[in-house]
Amino acid sequence: MFHDLPARPKSVHWGYFDAALAPVLHVHSGDVVRAEAVTHHAGDAPDLMMDDALRALYASIPEQDRNPGVHLMTGPIHVEDARPGDMLEVRYLQMLPRLRYGSNLAAHWGHLYRELGEKERVTIYELDEQCNTASALFAYDYPGKYLVPGRITPRSTCNCQPALGGVRVPVRPHLGTAGVAPDAMGRVSTVPPGAHGGNIDNWRIGAGSTMYYPVAVPGALFSIGDPHISQGDGEISGTAIEASLNVMFQIVLRKDFHFPSPLLETPDMWIVHGFDEDLDVAMRQAAKDMLQLLVERHRLSRDDAYSLMSVGADFGVTQVVDGKQGVHCKMPRGLFAPTQRG
Repeated sequence: MFHDLPARPKSVHWGYFDAALAPVLHVHSGDVVRAEAVTHHAGDAPDLMMDDALRALYASIPEQDRNPGVHLMTGPIHVEDARPGDMLEVRYLQMLPRLRYGSNLAAHWGHLYRELGEKERVTIYELDEQCNTASALFAYDYPGKYLVPGRITPRSTCNCQPALGGVRVPVRPHLGTAGVAPDAMGRVSTVPPGAHGGNIDNWRIGAGSTMYYPVAVPGALFSIGDPHISQGDGEISGTAIEASLNVMFQIVLRKDFHFPSPLLETPDMWIVHGFDEDLDVAMRQAAKDMLQLLVERHRLSRDDAYSLMSVGADFGVTQVVDGKQGVHCKMPRGLFAPTQRG
């Protein structure tokens, strides 16, 4: 079946995952969903990044209900017969920008905040759909600290300045935050990533990729948010180019395998993720999970898998700005014989 899930006051939740949150949609394995993912940064340039529906949506959610995280999430989606121990396979089919503009915030949680004078700066980008690139339209210094999720700053109140003349950034639409509800009491912040998925911020989670999320609660309760049109590994300033997306995906329930962390499959890569407050620990977790993937899926010995990881895998820093830092490990599928690629 095909389902439409627009972002409306009764179909979104701001800043959290919650195992007790009532689902807004029920689906079966194999169903396709078209959902609206709304950026919590649309207020950085409301004349460009908000339409009437987004203005109404923002106005409908009180500031005191936007916590403990910052991301505006669409969902949750209940998957029939999903149980703890299953895997939720989410095949991302399409990601289309809702509007032609996005925002990057150099934030106080960015990695070089102190080095850049402890100021916050917003850069607004415009999407060139024909070239599939984005270029900076203008920038302004944000007064004080950017603390309120969904803050609206009219352009007329800002000292807008030219920025990044002649520079074009490749557009890579993807979801910064998506995942299932963790097995926990109460609200779980959308800011740190974890076994449930959440704020992974890997730009490869776009159209044509498949994510596998470990189910932790009955029904899985899957939500999406934090849409981006581009980001680099590291997300060093604290944000990507934040922009609303219309996302189409297929949900498949998998009971034939389990994996301890969010697993990403692209046409040419297997990618595993590690998260921790300590980047070295995140690196070790990613390495251990890739070792498990190679042993279980590709039938390698642990010794052979360890050697292959050192000579064939690439480790990268996914992000360093989300509380728990992220490391990803990419293993090219082309290294294996066709019968071994999985």
